[in-house]
Amino acid sequence: MSFDSLTRRGALMGAGGLALASCTKAEVRHEPLPVPPGPFKHGVASGDPDQTSLVVWTAVTEPIEGEPVTLEMAGDAAFSTIVHSEALSPAGPAADSPATGRAVPYKALVTGLQAGTAYHYRFRHAGEVSPAGTTRTLPEGPVERFNIAAFSCSNYPAGFFNAYRAAADRDDVDLVVHLGDYIYEYAMGGYGTDRAERLSRLPDPMHEIVTVEDYARRHALYCLDPDLQALKAKAPWIAVWDDHETANDAHRTGAENHDFGEGNWTDRRDAALEAYYAWLPARRPEPAEARYGAVRIGDLATLLLVETRLLARTESLDWSSFPVAPGADPDDPAIARAVERWLAETVGDERRELLGAAQLSFVGDMLARSRAAGQPWRVFVNQVLMGRKTMPDYTTQTPLWLRLALRFKGGQVWETAQRSRFGVPMTLDDWDGFPAERERLYEAAKRADADFLVLTGDSHNFWCNDLHDASGERRGTEFGVTSVTSPSEFEYVNAPGVDFGQMTVDANPEVLRHEVYKKGYVHLTLTREAAEAEFVAVSTIESREFTTSTDSRWRVAASTGGPANPVERLA
Repeated sequence: MSFDSLTRRGALMGAGGLALASCTKAEVRHEPLPVPPGPFKHGVASGDPDQTSLVVWTAVTEPIEGEPVTLEMAGDAAFSTIVHSEALSPAGPAADSPATGRAVPYKALVTGLQAGTAYHYRFRHAGEVSPAGTTRTLPEGPVERFNIAAFSCSNYPAGFFNAYRAAADRDDVDLVVHLGDYIYEYAMGGYGTDRAERLSRLPDPMHEIVTVEDYARRHALYCLDPDLQALKAKAPWIAVWDDHETANDAHRTGAENHDFGEGNWTDRRDAALEAYYAWLPARRPEPAEARYGAVRIGDLATLLLVETRLLARTESLDWSSFPVAPGADPDDPAIARAVERWLAETVGDERRELLGAAQLSFVGDMLARSRAAGQPWRVFVNQVLMGRKTMPDYTTQTPLWLRLALRFKGGQVWETAQRSRFGVPMTLDDWDGFPAERERLYEAAKRADADFLVLTGDSHNFWCNDLHDASGERRGTEFGVTSVTSPSEFEYVNAPGVDFGQMTVDANPEVLRHEVYKKGYVHLTLTREAAEAEFVAVSTIESREFTTSTDSRWRVAASTGGPANPVERLA
């Protein structure tokens, strides 16, 4: 995701926000939850399932030397029939925390399992038994229905993980997909930590994480969260990273939030990935940064996991490349030509990559195989928004009192508002900053005669986007998943009664829904006839007392080839 140098978030209205008509709330301080007793404080998890295998995971606090850590897997919750048992070795870097002691991660790839089958698993160490988890291999052959809960952007200090708890309380989640920004790298006082002290959700360590020991401690902190533990124990996970698992605005050769004083970028990236694979139930490819692939869900769907950060991504453009002053006259022909040339030649540079040639070729092959197999669905597990989105003109679409306030604020706030007059992308860090690569992806789908769905994270907003290629042909539907806790850029502008999301919809033919404040997740149900997406919102992230509601529901009918079917709103 894209952060600017002042707000640490690519805030719509710029640095420091714009506090307008704010209201005062009574401050409630939350006491930290007690750390669970015993060696299995960090819970259990499973992930990366296929038809015959999956990964199971736990961590052991202060393991006793000479005492094995043993996995048990059974076909029933009472563990009356053990189908697999093995002693485990440490999976990677331990986390040394002053609060909880030394925690060592363990995991195993369990093979030889039956397709479409539920299993129960637990771990033993020195006479202690872990909580039990439930997992399931992916189905083979005919599948009538499959349910996916999709999440993104879970910033521990920013609030409680109520979205995880809401999904854990459901009985219709077959698979959890995390779209990236599972952890954040910032220090206390950095992005997303405003409420950390009041909520007793301080980062650990307190400084920005750079070394493998730092990253392991940050992962371990997240694993102590009871709501995250509940969802990990409920169903298998598939996670892809975005940038904050390493550092903000990561790309192939560096990151915005990395400088020479923090050492070599490759060393930091490798440290982050070593901790990532040790502390998540994930298979490790070679090279480690090549976390992309395809996952079959019987004859119903293929999930296409893409990697858009570390393998091939060209460094994202920033607004310093914009060719004219923000206050220039957009009706001046010379000014308009300069902006058009910048969009075509700089933003649209054919050499700019997100996936790279090898990954694009793989995606094209998988799309073609899915169509040839007669699967009705192809679902991209994607990090950053794919749909076309230009900024609405905030100098004319906002009420006069807000325009005056923006102008009074000045600086980057007013520059952003002025730049919105030029019909430029809302951000340059997602697929809008790589339009040539997007067209290459769309062309691969067209060659395969394959429509698709896209599950996307990163933006901290809910989106429904109707995707079209440059010729205007519909390619698919994108469901943008809001954050678990991370702040929306629009939270920096307290403007009662101003519907920024509707402004985005009105300015963009591809955008059907843009909800800018709610936190939650997307529940996607696939059947042979249709895909339905429910945007599930939680009422608060500032208390563990919360309710859920449906922001909106969407349906796409399955296609038999050619252009994708349009999405319709159900609620």
